[in-house]
Amino acid sequence: MSADTSARDTELADLLAQCGLGNRAAFKVLYESTKSKLFAVSLRIVRERHIAEEVLQDAFVNIWNNAAGYATQKSAPLTWMTAIVRNRSLDIVRRPKLEVADEDDWFTLHLEDEAPGPEGLLAESRDRARVERCMEALDAEQKQSIALAFYKGLSHSEVAEHLKRPLGTVKTHIRRGLLKLKGCLDA
Repeated sequence: MSADTSARDTELADLLAQCGLGNRAAFKVLYESTKSKLFAVSLRIVRERHIAEEVLQDAFVNIWNNAAGYATQKSAPLTWMTAIVRNRSLDIVRRPKLEVADEDDWFTLHLEDEAPGPEGLLAESRDRARVERCMEALDAEQKQSIALAFYKGLSHSEVAEHLKRPLGTVKTHIRRGLLKLKGCLDA
C-alpha cells in the first residue's frame, strides 16, 4: 500500500468516525471526497444515471446511519463504502421489473372532478351577487328571518323562538320575503 493510499484511508476512517459521532461537517467532507467514485460504481451496475443518483443517496444515508459501526481492521473505508453502494445497486438491478397496475390508478384517471370549472365558478359568483343584491332590498325582519331559515338551517319555529316573534309572523316574513326575492331575481 502506498503512502498516499494509507493517508487517504486514514483520512476517510477519521471522517467515518466523526460521522459516527453525528458530525455533519465531517459527513459533508466525506461525501464530497467520495461521491464521484461511488457514483461511478453504481452507474456501472444500474446503467441509468437517475437510478444511480438515487442509489448514491440511499447509500450515503446508510453510510451515515452505520458509520459508528465501521471497523478499520475489517476493510478500508472506501472498500466498505463501495460495498454498500454495490449491494444497493445490485438490489435495484435484481428487483423484479413487474409492476402491477394499482386499482386506484384507474379511478384516478377516470374520476371526473365534480367541482365547477372556471365558468361555473363565475356563474356561481354572479348568482351569489344577485341574491345578495336582492336580499339587501328586503326589509330587516324579512332579511333576518330568511337568513336564519335558509343560511343557518333553522326551522320556522326555531326562527320564531330565536327572534322572539310569533310563529305566524315569522312565516309571513319568510313568505313575503321569498316572493320579493323571486320578483327581484326574475327581473
